[in-house]
Amino acid sequence: MGVIRTFCVATAAAAVGMLNPLTPTTHAPTRQAERASNMPTIERLDPALDRLIAPDAQVEILASGYDWSEGPVWVRDGAFLLFSDVPQNIIFRWKEGEGARQWLKPSGYTGREPRGAELGSNGLVIDAEGRLVICQHGDRRIARMDAPLSAPAPRFSTIADRHDGARFNSPNDAVFHSRGDLYFTDPPYGLVKQFEDPAREIPFQGVFRWHRNGTVSLLTRDMTRPNGLAFSPDEKTLYVAQSDPAAPIWRAFEVRADGTLGPSRLFFDAATLSKDRRGLPDGLKIDVDGNLFATGPGGVLILSPDGKHLGTILTGQATGNCAFGDDGRTLYITADMHLMRVRLKTKGLGF
Repeated sequence: MGVIRTFCVATAAAAVGMLNPLTPTTHAPTRQAERASNMPTIERLDPALDRLIAPDAQVEILASGYDWSEGPVWVRDGAFLLFSDVPQNIIFRWKEGEGARQWLKPSGYTGREPRGAELGSNGLVIDAEGRLVICQHGDRRIARMDAPLSAPAPRFSTIADRHDGARFNSPNDAVFHSRGDLYFTDPPYGLVKQFEDPAREIPFQGVFRWHRNGTVSLLTRDMTRPNGLAFSPDEKTLYVAQSDPAAPIWRAFEVRADGTLGPSRLFFDAATLSKDRRGLPDGLKIDVDGNLFATGPGGVLILSPDGKHLGTILTGQATGNCAFGDDGRTLYITADMHLMRVRLKTKGLGF
């Protein structure tokens, strides 16, 4: 079937009224022009996409002006979205009728020495007790915020910061297994010189598991730049994105009964797409039927459980991550300087 692009409108209120006044706007003139020429659309590659996203669905821009938006998570108790601005070292909160505002700073680097790079929080998840768990680039750890979500404060407890005595590079994204174990990736994007940074203590990019008993184990070191990850509905498969320009792929790992990873297979190769579209495989989420909503070249790729590319939410930006929210039928998208959303017909896993 040929490519059909459904053009969608971003609201004026989203573009102006919901911009956080505390957000730096140094690059605003250039990026405003860029945004105007890259309005989001929905690309339909397969009729099966109509069961997931209605033909008349529109992509809204809810807020803008961020340096690099990432790590969205929906908080049901309070009905709001949290997301990271990694370079600004801030977590923002967006709520219907209120827009976006600064919620927590610092979010990922609590040191006193000035430093550059992607130092803030990245992936955010909520644990079984409703607490915020944060992938902290600058502090090079997985941490839990020791303050209620209703009154956030930069007080953190370390969940994991080392493997075999060596400090992590910069934990990037994470997902909980139903048994309570936390699976996460550890590329070096939060280090000032990344792969060449002299502060690196782990010379590879691993996928790790924090066991609920407090131990940390390496699951695989075979991916060059592991990034986003998510479980299939039956938790027998772990999908992992690889944000490597030389090999922009997603792999599917067998999850053994003991929680370790078995053999993997190539799930989807985005090399062709990445030649003329912005972005690389990054964050991803799964719906109740096992379809992947995976950020990558062009925006958010929708991939069936058997790896068929059904379509793409074309954001016009390099796109970091996404999360289901509201009743599970809204997809929130962090796309470079923007926060976006689109209403779905399908529902996110866990809702």
